[in-house]
Amino acid sequence: MKERVPFVKFQTRVRDEAVSGNNPYRWQEVTSDDYFKGKRVVVFSLPGAFTPTCSTYQVPGFDALYDQMRNAGADEVYCISVNDSFVMNAWAKHQEVQNLKMIPDGNGEFTRMMGMLIDKCHLGFGMRSWRYAMVVNNGEVEAWFEEPGCNNEGADSDPYGETSPEKVLEYLQQSM
Repeated sequence: MKERVPFVKFQTRVRDEAVSGNNPYRWQEVTSDDYFKGKRVVVFSLPGAFTPTCSTYQVPGFDALYDQMRNAGADEVYCISVNDSFVMNAWAKHQEVQNLKMIPDGNGEFTRMMGMLIDKCHLGFGMRSWRYAMVVNNGEVEAWFEEPGCNNEGADSDPYGETSPEKVLEYLQQSM
């Protein structure tokens, strides 16, 4: 049996023209089922919004390869991070994201249940996600990619390569 992604309720902010003022957004609860049920999706997780590797390589890379991933059988590409919806929305705007869907895991609940929550308090980051990616098919993990050396306090390494968009795309193309 393949591992299922955990059921989590994510607190998101969505644009709503019915909301007046400078901040036309409202809260919307979105569940794991909303994101994963009946879909084959790519999910990549990273330590944090606005951080160097995430902003320079991961988000732009996955955004640029979005169409190719879709052509290789992915219905969507999601970026998840232990950041709240305000931060994820601001980061997507700053990064000029065109295609990715951002998932705010503000409390780190999904990340913890995936076994990827790490302690980076020694860097002033608090609890964060280790860098991983996966292909999820109807709520089940089909393929898993993880950077080596998952660690809490101690080594400050931030490896990047195994979870690159190119590696995920290669898997998708080979699994067609």
